[in-house]
Amino acid sequence: MTQRAFPSDFLWGSATSSYQIEGAAFADGRSESIWDRFCKQPGAILDQTNGDIACDHYNRYRDDVALMARLGLQAYRFSVAWPRVLPNGRGAINQAGLDFYRRLVDELLQHNIRPFVTLYHWDLPQILEDAGGWPERATAEAFVEYADVVSRALGDTVKDWITHNEPWCAGMLGYQIGEHAPGRKNWNDGLKASHHLLLSHGWAVDVIRRNVPQASVGITLNFTPAMPASRSTEDLNATRHFDGFFNRWFLDPVYGREYPADMVRDYTELGYLPNGLDFVHDGDFKAMAATTDFLGVNYYSRAVIHDPKTGTAPKLDSEYTDIGWEVYPQGLGDLLKRLAFAYNPGKIYVTENGASYNDGPDGHGEVNDTRRTQYLHDHLSVCSEAIAAGVPLAGYFVWSLMDNFEWAKGYSQRFGVIWVDYETQQRIPKASAHWYSRVVKANAVQPLEVLA
Repeated sequence: MTQRAFPSDFLWGSATSSYQIEGAAFADGRSESIWDRFCKQPGAILDQTNGDIACDHYNRYRDDVALMARLGLQAYRFSVAWPRVLPNGRGAINQAGLDFYRRLVDELLQHNIRPFVTLYHWDLPQILEDAGGWPERATAEAFVEYADVVSRALGDTVKDWITHNEPWCAGMLGYQIGEHAPGRKNWNDGLKASHHLLLSHGWAVDVIRRNVPQASVGITLNFTPAMPASRSTEDLNATRHFDGFFNRWFLDPVYGREYPADMVRDYTELGYLPNGLDFVHDGDFKAMAATTDFLGVNYYSRAVIHDPKTGTAPKLDSEYTDIGWEVYPQGLGDLLKRLAFAYNPGKIYVTENGASYNDGPDGHGEVNDTRRTQYLHDHLSVCSEAIAAGVPLAGYFVWSLMDNFEWAKGYSQRFGVIWVDYETQQRIPKASAHWYSRVVKANAVQPLEVLA
């Protein structure tokens, strides 16, 4: 194996999520989600848009799967919209919603594309939020019922399952920071929501295994490696705290280490746990540490941490994507090694990695997104090096298949390797898509001859 080639069984794919691409927000019995409601709040979405239509994937999925096939993709990671399947959050099943995902899975399999189902990518039924949302233990119980319904319906043909996508975002961005739906800004709510997300993951693992023989089950966590701006005591301590807040609080319980003691202390001292860990019941940590088959890793950038009490943060001489995130490929390699050697997950997939660059079609109708191609080249090169170092990396899913609704940023950011005209729904594979297609075919990082 050459330095930049990949193992023969390495899996190449792309990823999306339901609310970001499906549209058809009110079709065939789908109920309101927390994102439908959140998008109506003044100022919540940068460009005041929503996912009502998005990429109209609900109606155009056959064409989108055909595009994946033409690019040679081997796998497709998508999420199921909970409000389509259980409009009341639990109870009565909406068969029309399940039928859509059955049609999608069948279409993928007809093109020899392996489906990876993510059960929760943030579109909680609004009726469950009205009853208290993720800070309530009942929502975790409802999720298990939902996981049971979907895994029974699709488990005969879908073997790869992800319980949650980025519980940090769902729990902390949604309930503590308020940047994402449902837009709450309460530390204790954020910590309770995060706990119940992880708890529902553990409970659902057992349900999926019961329903799906030979299932491969995991969870996807988002990581931001933290590096100190200096070696000062203040910056080092701030870095420890950021790593605990963003990474270890979610990673440690999944691998049987419970919540990090230093963060419990910090949160207690800061007043974020006024009643201690009262939301943790006997058996919760055991459930959260359910044995999984893989860890999904989402990586975009790093964080350079500076304690603001000690002055102005140093400026970095770095390249940034159009969303303002630093380009730092080495961070992915360092992260993969840390996860592999400190947590021993058995198998790792990079379930999201990509960049927002807003290049559009030129006069010839082509999208020459050379910066994205460079980004992917450099991150895939790091993945190859990590495998050579012993990391059990089994696959890579580029984010995203197509431009889509980028949450609080609306349609102002384009992460896709396929360009989407939201007025006409035209799709144009970008230069990065053609380059990625060559990577998949060769099972190796390709030269950048397309770049000037």
